[in-house]
Amino acid sequence: MRNDVIVLGAGLAGLSCARDLRNGGADVLVVEARERVGGRVEQTELPDGRLVQLGGEVVGRAHTAYLALVAELGLTLVPSYVAEPGEIVYATPESVDAGAPGWFGAADEASDRRATAEFVALARTVDPADPWSHPEAERLDRLSVADWLRSIGATPNVVRKWELGYLGLSGGSAERNSLLAEARKSAVVPSQGHYDYEDWEGLRVAEGSATVALRMAAELGPARIRTGAPVVAVGVSPDGCTVRLASGEVLTADAVVSALPAGPLRSVEISGVSDARLESLHCQRHALAAKFTAAYDRPFWRDAGRNGLSESEGVLGSTWPQNEGVLSALVPPERYAVLLGTPPHLRVPEALAEIARLYGPEAERPIATHLRLWGTDPWTQGYITQWAPGDVLAVGPLHGTHEPPFYVCGSDQWVAGYMEGAIRTGRATAREALTRG
Repeated sequence: MRNDVIVLGAGLAGLSCARDLRNGGADVLVVEARERVGGRVEQTELPDGRLVQLGGEVVGRAHTAYLALVAELGLTLVPSYVAEPGEIVYATPESVDAGAPGWFGAADEASDRRATAEFVALARTVDPADPWSHPEAERLDRLSVADWLRSIGATPNVVRKWELGYLGLSGGSAERNSLLAEARKSAVVPSQGHYDYEDWEGLRVAEGSATVALRMAAELGPARIRTGAPVVAVGVSPDGCTVRLASGEVLTADAVVSALPAGPLRSVEISGVSDARLESLHCQRHALAAKFTAAYDRPFWRDAGRNGLSESEGVLGSTWPQNEGVLSALVPPERYAVLLGTPPHLRVPEALAEIARLYGPEAERPIATHLRLWGTDPWTQGYITQWAPGDVLAVGPLHGTHEPPFYVCGSDQWVAGYMEGAIRTGRATAREALTRG
């Protein structure tokens, strides 16, 4: 049987693309390597009915594609951890401080304000859809954020504080992130800060972020989704496309949409697509990261006036409350090797010990924990896109574009990764394919 379109990957991008294709009248089939849908969104339920998100959780008010889809699916948006009372915690080897790092003085605060204002002003000069047209694109892309901070006279403690933020976001060190990429990212969600938590992460789906994927999959129906079907090769031709599965089965369609992350896509043999398009796709990189969740009977961090949000120089780069009594944490790329080098039976106890340093000994008595090693999961091979110095120019203006009948979508194909990027590019790709089809 020949389909109109085959979509590779049943994450948010692939499902949103397939849903719109089907609603537009196309005969669509989604093939997914895992035995489940959702990709990097996933959830489980505690015995008391609370949902625990094991993957992506939060979005911001500027993430209009995601918000629109949530409304279409009949789901509910509520404030995320930003509504949690209390103070953020900054954890470094020398101290654990609530509200502000203890080593951050008045001169550092003034320097930080100046650096933030300069960064916001710079971001306003960058077109997020076309950063390559910026008159200083090459210089800004070659410069790391940390090098830029030093070049404008930021104090060493300001550089360290920004690095703490980068560890928390787990997209790669400030020493290894392109200034142009960061300005582009800031330009697409404008704010008065470098990365404003309210703007980027102020909302969550009350029914669980993974429910977004599950609802779309239910709408498509089981006949349109094949799980447990890794793709090993794609052949593209105006006369028809082929998709070869690891089982040896060959599927045919008029068009193919890749909604695979950049890492796994490199493992797929692709023919009939230009070298320039493949080179642009294949030089994208992922930040290798992990996610850890710990569920408790109650939000005990409130006892000390803390909100569960932290930025840390430990193996856990950040924590935040995802639900009542449930903490999430990210392991950044700079700590991922440390996590992998830890004997498996010690990984959870050591993570809990880090949380206990932040919030007290009750942290070592969870009712459930989960660890997702995205960086070494063969179907993700990472977390969000990392734009190292030079990468924006290396990927070039082909970023996120199509070469029909071969299309691409996914969080990697947006400005900044993220669930918004998956939905935004998935739906845009469906519109493009339907227009050409």
